Amino acid sequence: MHQKPFDRHDRVKSLITEIVASFIRDEANPEPLITLTRLDISPDYRKATVAITTIPEGGEQDALIFLKRKGSEIRKRVMKQSNLKIVPHIDFEIDYGERHRQHIDDLLRQEGEI
Repeated sequence: MHQKPFDRHDRVKSLITEIVASFIRDEANPEPLITLTRLDISPDYRKATVAITTIPEGGEQDALIFLKRKGSEIRKRVMKQSNLKIVPHIDFEIDYGERHRQHIDDLLRQEGEI
């Protein structure tokens, strides 16, 4: 069986995801726990958007403020830990889709459907 090759875009996305997740693990307070749920990167590699959620629910705004304040440090870590020619500007957003999915799962669990 022939597998689709892991293309450059996927490798860059994976590398940046790993570095950003490592930064969050090393630098963020454990309350709330910040989870990186998705990273999107533009085709020209100049902009990346990191989607996050938090546990417990409700800490998203504080987490977003922290990450935006630390954005230049995160970008410097990506520069230092990778050999990318273009290091994207990194922006952050709350992953409401993931939060809604979790809420639907909770409702279904309460109804006994999962």
